[in-house]
Amino acid sequence: MKKAATVTEYLRAVPPKPRAALEKLRKTIKAAAPGAVEVISYGMPAFRYQGRMLVYYAAFTNHCSLFPGSNAVIAAHRGELAGNVTSKGTIQFTVDKPLPATLVKKMIKARIRENEARGPKKP
Repeated sequence: MKKAATVTEYLRAVPPKPRAALEKLRKTIKAAAPGAVEVISYGMPAFRYQGRMLVYYAAFTNHCSLFPGSNAVIAAHRGELAGNVTSKGTIQFTVDKPLPATLVKKMIKARIRENEARGPKKP
């Protein structure tokens, strides 16, 4: 896939089923982090909060991924993530078994707390 300049451009290039899953995830993240700004970073859609990266997400051939940017957040929600492939910084899910919105909101709120504890990024 060609590198997208905007989130909308990225999503347009994703096939319909994974696009729908990512759009639902995007909507959930926006609801949980209304002050976050959407960006493209490392070729993926992402959200920045108080000048710091909050989360990334992306579509791949056989799955979609949420990159919370925090091993602590993944570890804290390990039980609720049972059934999903997780690694150091990634949570994989399929279009047939998306991440529950309530879980995503909890993880986003945890990331917001982490970012707020660090304070705004210095210019």
